Amino acid sequence: MVIIHPRVGVRHPELADDDVRSAWENQYRAVARETDSGLRHVAVGYDSRGREVEMVGVELEGGDWLVYHAMTPPSTKTYDELGMGRRR
Repeated sequence: MVIIHPRVGVRHPELADDDVRSAWENQYRAVARETDSGLRHVAVGYDSRGREVEMVGVELEGGDWLVYHAMTPPSTKTYDELGMGRRR
């Protein structure tokens, strides 16, 4: 199951939970990011409307995922981190 943190919709009202969930399930590039608080999953995927969505999530005990950051379009920093270079 993919759980979307409520602050995603507050910060990015253009993204509904279903948009983020769809993008998470349709990610085409991802990398693990090691942080002080543990391993994070950084990904870019397409939502059901064809928009690219940048996401950061963490795997919870039991195998569910909590996506606590999402935005569209993805940032240049994220494209660089994923080895994709700058998109135009």
